[in-house]
Amino acid sequence: MDSKFPIPNPERPIAYVRPIKASELPEEIRAQLPGVTDLYAIHHEEGERLALVTDRTMAFIMARQNDFEPVSVH
Repeated sequence: MDSKFPIPNPERPIAYVRPIKASELPEEIRAQLPGVTDLYAIHHEEGERLALVTDRTMAFIMARQNDFEPVSVH
């Protein structure tokens, strides 16, 4: 297979971006998201959640602006 796969920059820590359902979040967070059903979580490489955003592109931009190398997780 000749598919190209981007290799993360080893000089920056990895941030994992994964889709989540608002229903998976605690009630106090869901209360702040009226009408939102799908979000993207940005996680540190050790698993700590760093941020929640409603747009995948914004998740990648936010990670890069904070000196992380974002990768998608399914």
